[in-house]
Amino acid sequence: MSPAMEPAEGSHLDALAYLECAMGLLGSVLLKLVRSAYGRYASPRPACRVPARAAWALQELPSLAVPLWVCARTAAERLRHAPNRVLLAMFLVHYAQRSLIFPFLIRGGKPMPLYTCTLAFMFCVYNGYLQSRYLSQYAVYADDWVTDPRFLVGFCLWLIGMLINIHSDHILRNLRKPGETGYKIPRGGLFEYVTAANYFGEVVEWCGYALASWSIQGGAFAAFTFCILVSRAQQHHQWYLERFEDYPKFRKIIIPFLL
Repeated sequence: MSPAMEPAEGSHLDALAYLECAMGLLGSVLLKLVRSAYGRYASPRPACRVPARAAWALQELPSLAVPLWVCARTAAERLRHAPNRVLLAMFLVHYAQRSLIFPFLIRGGKPMPLYTCTLAFMFCVYNGYLQSRYLSQYAVYADDWVTDPRFLVGFCLWLIGMLINIHSDHILRNLRKPGETGYKIPRGGLFEYVTAANYFGEVVEWCGYALASWSIQGGAFAAFTFCILVSRAQQHHQWYLERFEDYPKFRKIIIPFLL
């Protein structure tokens, strides 16, 4: 790529980041108008569906595969610098867990509508390209950025958020004993304080990534995640309140002591 083209693509990546923010806001509005159609909210009407494990693996995989492809087919000049490598590794570690480990831990799981899986797949292609292209070609950090307070705090938040997310998923998987069916109230961990502890962990994780990257691209991903997961958490919270008379009324929706 010629030097004259680099500023143009840099602006293009900024535009894609702003578009991602807009997609998050639009998605939040749509989720309030039209409920999610998978899992406990799946429609009984016949529809083309993908088995749960396959759906989760396929829809999350582009966020792992696309960055690897982007870095393999280009010089990836910026990855010579430690901050860029660490930030991209943070992104890849999350999606390695989500696409290669999480789906195969699912117990049962209702099939997912094909269109839901397809939308998630398309977003992961989009965001995987945006984050990896920016970090591998355009993000400029001082070599000592990894000691900057913004990076250190962001990295800690990312790690804490990922651990909360993984632990909360573990709690949800083990709500039922072998042979049991039906839904139960989650207990333990941050579920004692919020309905959507798993979503809270993911929001913290990507807000930490955004702080550590100190970029429009990282911020856009955090904003998109927040918009979508808050809407889903509100739906879950209302469902629990309607289904269980003894559901703890003091629990917040997604953020302890706040929301």
